[in-house]
Amino acid sequence: MLLTPFEWTVTRRYMMPGKGEGFIALVAGISIGVVMLSVALLIVVMSVMNGFRGELLDRFVNLNGHAIIQGFNGRLDNWEDILEEVQATPDVVSASPLIEQPLMATFNGRVAGISVRGNTQSDIGELSENLIQGNLSELKPDAGKVAIGSRLAMNLGARIGDTITIVNPAGRSTPFGTVPRQVGYQVSALIETGVYDFDQIFVVMPIKDAQTLMLTGDQIGLIEVTTTDAENVGRILQPLQPKLQGVAIISDWRTINASIFEALEVERAAMFFALSFIVLVAAFNILSSLVMLVRAKTRDIAILRTMGATRRNILKVFVTTGTVIGAIGTASGLVLGFIILYFRQGIVRFFEIVTGQALWNPDVRILTDLPSRVDPAEVIGICVLAMGLSFLATLYPAFKAANTDPVQVLRYE
Repeated sequence: MLLTPFEWTVTRRYMMPGKGEGFIALVAGISIGVVMLSVALLIVVMSVMNGFRGELLDRFVNLNGHAIIQGFNGRLDNWEDILEEVQATPDVVSASPLIEQPLMATFNGRVAGISVRGNTQSDIGELSENLIQGNLSELKPDAGKVAIGSRLAMNLGARIGDTITIVNPAGRSTPFGTVPRQVGYQVSALIETGVYDFDQIFVVMPIKDAQTLMLTGDQIGLIEVTTTDAENVGRILQPLQPKLQGVAIISDWRTINASIFEALEVERAAMFFALSFIVLVAAFNILSSLVMLVRAKTRDIAILRTMGATRRNILKVFVTTGTVIGAIGTASGLVLGFIILYFRQGIVRFFEIVTGQALWNPDVRILTDLPSRVDPAEVIGICVLAMGLSFLATLYPAFKAANTDPVQVLRYE
């Protein structure tokens, strides 16, 4: 909607507070502030929610791939053939055997529930980005060495070089019953995935050592699969379903971590819906400020009409005035939102110091840091929402101004 020089001159004049119009200017300023805060809050909240989802997905994929093929009864018969089938499936990047079993670990009288993972040497090497202490290259078959999560090491009080005992209840049978299998392993590395629940239970060892510990022979229980597109992993692995019927089941990352990701999606939608009402409140503020401006400028509008200004001219003036208020608030909200996201960790620490409370407890939040990922499409959608509601808020007062009857207004002037 292009403005003529006349329309732009009048618009600019109405945007500047005149004598006795301080209250109108105050309401307009509040409108800008509310739009700014609503846009900033939407950007911050949605970016943090996206960050949660993205960080969790990345870390879960780093541990379990995009999908897991799990054999019934915890074992995959003819797993070598199944592995070849999976690797030959289009859009499958990698597939590797995996053993995972919940067991128990002890050290110096301390006991903790653990999840023992038997990985191939290549998968163990990929954990180097999660290594915080020690050497992963020492994890070789029959070396009797393991890598454990950093939180598990804290819970057990174990350090690099210490020997922890892993207890497998499925031990050897004796005339007096089953004796649990207890094997000592030296801690050669500490890893930290950033997911608290994982870091306090994981014990990683070569797959051959895991088979020996669990007495499974050459059998495995899982195949870890990574594809080209995590969002379409179900479609990519669909051709494998008939071949694995009655042999194994395929669980993708959504199924494995359903409770976490479903809760995030619900919370994300609820937060967007709730915070959108702040934008609506800002739009009503714009509407009220324009209504007051129209009432204050009724005489001016009537004079402009007698001087030749058309209803269209007046309509465009007030629509532009309100839209500019919305645009200023939206632009300010963008800047404020990105500033908050940039300094988010410092802001969290500041409030922790002020309140004396741990606002970001990894026991509760799962991740050790506050994540953030900005989605450009989402930011554009937020801006469109703010501008759209601002524009709609201008229509009633603009039409009211455009329909001003100069004869009725100037009758007693």
